Amino acid sequence: MPLTDKRFKLNTGAEIPALGLGTWQSAPGEVQAAVTTALRLGYRHIDGALCYQNESEVGAGIRDAIKEGIVKREDIFVTTKLWCTYHTRVEEGLEESLKNLGLDYVDLFLMHWPAAMNANGSHPLFPKHPDGSRDIIWSHSHITTWKSMEFLLPSGKVKAIGISNYSLKYLEELLPQATVIPAVNQLENHPQLPQQEIVDFCREKGIHVTAFSPLGSTGGPLLSADPVVEVAKKNGVSPVTVLLSWHTARGSSVLAKSTNPARIEANKKLIALDDADLAAIDTYSKENIAQNGGPTRYVYPPFGVPFGFPDKP
Repeated sequence: MPLTDKRFKLNTGAEIPALGLGTWQSAPGEVQAAVTTALRLGYRHIDGALCYQNESEVGAGIRDAIKEGIVKREDIFVTTKLWCTYHTRVEEGLEESLKNLGLDYVDLFLMHWPAAMNANGSHPLFPKHPDGSRDIIWSHSHITTWKSMEFLLPSGKVKAIGISNYSLKYLEELLPQATVIPAVNQLENHPQLPQQEIVDFCREKGIHVTAFSPLGSTGGPLLSADPVVEVAKKNGVSPVTVLLSWHTARGSSVLAKSTNPARIEANKKLIALDDADLAAIDTYSKENIAQNGGPTRYVYPPFGVPFGFPDKP
């Protein structure tokens, strides 16, 4: 079986495809065609979010593929996310996404970040205080939001619920209070930010990990890192293929973002990395973290506060 078709079983019993098409920061007017192209090329996992502001295009791309007979709805694993201004109105957030997507249900609904923002603030998605700082409702607990998400499951409008951007601290807060264990934790994850402690903890608790930003940053140092280039040469593939395949070797699904048809197709070509390949990348990770005084994160919360969500701004 090609690795593109590989699937991982979630704690719900459902299967999530190893490779997904990411749609964050995809340019308006290009997302619809990208989704249809990806489905035509064999992708079966499409990842979106309300705050990406392109769910309507994602839904249109899915409908186009269904109309063309490429797929049926049940063939596709669709993920979307509850945005921070909807933490106090979770059902409304889901309904907004379903309306945008034009779907009756999503396969996975994630809490995008474990921090609530003011639903009645200066902007529907990114409210700010007059001083420019993000308008966060620090008194609202992410656990309360999770409890509201659990109530969505009987509706059939979500097949599974999960979390995104959860640190170990927040996982340890949530799990003792959760009736439903999250199916997925979606994280920024790459060799410069392996987050091994969180990955191992999630595995222990039966929470699947999905990696976003698997290349670090576009044109960033990961693509030219000597060990990554050497592993690519050894296997006769590109560094991008190595970095995407690193995740499936770790048991994680991975999101590859592109609207370019040639790149969408190239990103499909996952390979099986051997122990020597993985050891070389692991050594690079450790050396890079040591040289830089810590891991390198490229995606920070849109809150104007450090990652880790302190109790007070």
